[in-house]
Amino acid sequence: MENKIDQIDEAIVKLLYDRVKAVEEAEEENKGKLPIEMLRERKNKIMELANQYPDDIRDYIPVIMNLLNEMRDTKEIKAEKGTLSGKIERSKNETAKLFPDFVTVACQGTEGANSQIACDRIFRNSNIMFFDRFGAVFSAIEKGLCKYGVIPVENSYAGTVNSVYDLMMKHNFYIVRSIRLKIVHNLLAKPGTSIENIKEIYSHEQAISQCSEFLSTLKGVKIIPFENTAQAAKMVAESDRDDIAALASDLCIKYYGLKPLASSVQNKDNNYTRFICISKDLEIYPGADRTSMMLVLPHEYGSLYKVLSKFHMLGINLLKLESRPLPNKEFEFMFYFDIEIPADSPKLLQLMNELNEVCDTFTYLGSYHEII
Repeated sequence: MENKIDQIDEAIVKLLYDRVKAVEEAEEENKGKLPIEMLRERKNKIMELANQYPDDIRDYIPVIMNLLNEMRDTKEIKAEKGTLSGKIERSKNETAKLFPDFVTVACQGTEGANSQIACDRIFRNSNIMFFDRFGAVFSAIEKGLCKYGVIPVENSYAGTVNSVYDLMMKHNFYIVRSIRLKIVHNLLAKPGTSIENIKEIYSHEQAISQCSEFLSTLKGVKIIPFENTAQAAKMVAESDRDDIAALASDLCIKYYGLKPLASSVQNKDNNYTRFICISKDLEIYPGADRTSMMLVLPHEYGSLYKVLSKFHMLGINLLKLESRPLPNKEFEFMFYFDIEIPADSPKLLQLMNELNEVCDTFTYLGSYHEII
């Protein structure tokens, strides 16, 4: 029986190769594209063949055939000038070999924010410009007010920062680096304040979510969302009240002269937030091993499967898949992907070219390294 299975497998592989070559010959005869009539005829023929087999096998046959139709020759893809592949190649050649140290960076919040801590980890010395909203950070990059911006995108406990992913669809930018930062939240108040007297606690909604277990132990205390953890700490420090507190970082103790009423109050000790560093220009630094992209797929059966099958066929690890609803479209989505692949890999250029063919919209967001 084992010999019989081996023989069948060998026949399948040979037939797969023969079919790919036959499709290539047909495409050459038709100047690179099969006529719609031929494609429709092939689809009908596949359905006729599938109907000859039992139900438990029949449903898989169209899936396998569709996968075959998506196969491409693995010959080297040239990065021609003017194409996305060409842009990626030029960026790898023209980007400086060392990541910059002294830059102007845009962040959301104020002094003491976790975004500032992320900035200090990414850049050795930076001049930070603070903005009230995440959207203003993206705009500052687009307008050239700052060379770089640092934005939080997800937390290991509270999940995705949805508002940032929505902004990604509206702005033009590239990711040039990312960092995974451990987050520590403290309950801060003015000196002389006791935890028993606290009536209101202010912080960003993500921080509130990350500290929900601690907050549930404080009976009768009102929890109020704020724009930013550091801005909440600053407001507490400048207030005349002695019955309010903020959830914020250790850095806010130093900046605003606050006292920790309780330290490290996040639900889990392994609480990390991932920040991305964005730029107006595409920069691909040595060591880049992660790529991000946004795709809008045809609103039809199997669209997402076609994309995922390409990652599988090329042996590319999918690190993140996020979906966000498209504005003004009912139940249609933008898909955000992070994949693990060296920027120097020929498979990256091959993937870029193939994804362009199966997407309504394809947006390359950059290749970069993540600091852990």
